[in-house]
Formats: sequence, C-alpha cells, structure tokens
Amino acid sequence: AVVSTQSTGELIDIILRKKSNLCLSADVTSSKELLELVNNVGPHICLLKTHIDVISDFTMDVTDKLKTLATKHDFLIFEDRKFADLGSTVQKQFSEGVYKISSWADFINAHVVVGPGIIKGLESVAQGQALILIAQMSASGNLCTPEYTQTAVSMAQDNNKFVCGFICTESVTDDHRFLNFVPGVNISSSNDSLGQQWVSPSEAVLKGADVIIVGWGIYKLVDTAETARIYKEQGFRAYLDSVTV
Repeated sequence: AVVSTQSTGELIDIILRKKSNLCLSADVTSSKELLELVNNVGPHICLLKTHIDVISDFTMDVTDKLKTLATKHDFLIFEDRKFADLGSTVQKQFSEGVYKISSWADFINAHVVVGPGIIKGLESVAQGQALILIAQMSASGNLCTPEYTQTAVSMAQDNNKFVCGFICTESVTDDHRFLNFVPGVNISSSNDSLGQQWVSPSEAVLKGADVIIVGWGIYKLVDTAETARIYKEQGFRAYLDSVTV
C-alpha cells in the first residue's frame, strides 16, 4: 500500500515488525474486562478495535490506559464508531462529547450513505488519524449493493490523503493505496444467530484482507493469549502465501 497518513504508515510497520495482521474486536462491556483482555492479547495484535460506547463504566482513564497498553505491546487503536451523519455533526461526535475520540484513536470508520461531507467533517478535526470507509458488511441481508460499494471506492480515491482503506468482505479495488480490513473472521464457526457470516483467516486473506478482524473467536475463549497467537500465525502465514510468487 502507498502510505497516505501517519497512522497508516505506523500500522504497516507494526504488521511487518510483529508478523501480525490481526485486529482484535474487543466487544466487552466493562473496563476491567477490556484492559485485562487487551493486556493478554496485545503481544499478538497489530490493531485493537474498540466499541468504546458499550463500556458501562467508561471514564477517560480507560482510554489513557489503552494508549499505555498500545505503547507497551506495539499496536494501534481503531474506534469502530461507524460515523453516519452530517459533516457538522460528526465533527462534534469525533472530537467532543464524553469520549473525545480524536484524542486517543488512531483509526476511525464511517458509512458513506450521507455523501462526501462526512469525510470532510471528520478530516477537519482529525489529529493524524486515518479513516476507513465501510464499503461492505459481513451481516447477511445488508444493503451494501455493488453500486454502493463502488461509490465508497470513488469517495476514497477522491480523499486519499485521509482515507486509508475499507471495511469489506473482499477486495473492492485494485488501487493499492488502500488497505482491506475484513471482519467476521472465525476459525470454528460459519455463522451465528444474528446474521453474522464467518470466514477463516486464510479465506479472508484469499479474498483480499490486509487486516483480519476477530472478535468473540478470541475474547470468549479461556486462553485468549494463546488463541490470539493462533489467529496471528494463521493470518500472517496466509498473507505471506498470498504475496509469494
């Protein structure tokens, strides 16, 4: 990939340095669970994906501690906020309010349904972050049509100094300036009762993943560190196989 932002360059360096293209989706609801989980799996991940608004006892001390763990274990933080509003509104959602996301996250994401104004709004208050556009989703019955996906790609190309890639289930463009972040990765399951559709690490990489996103396939297991190590090794091995001629 051609580096477009400081965060993108740092992520690529971490992936190569740690030999890990694993992103943990830490969908837990207490700060104690979150910090213990992240400390356990931190050595094996390149990126931590948070849903900070589900933390029931949130204070800014939580994000301060996450940043400390990110430095300790050498990973970056992606707040999965999925911004989806007018540019003037997302400016405030990103930089103000309870969570002050722009003060601690390295990556954020957004839906493109509201048009390019959302990108301009987020970029205007960014502090070195990179934006990931949601081009596809892994839930069955989602409304991301091929036309919608192509619109996301076009918007990324028009804003490539800030947009670094896509949430997608497969590669959506041959433009190597952008990274593909593929969710719904799970070694042991193919679907769940809420419409999530799973793929294995190797299947995700074959579909174009640069970063594989794993949630409860890690955090619901007893030995989260060992499980993360297995995902890391499978994901990075598949990545190396995909780039080896």
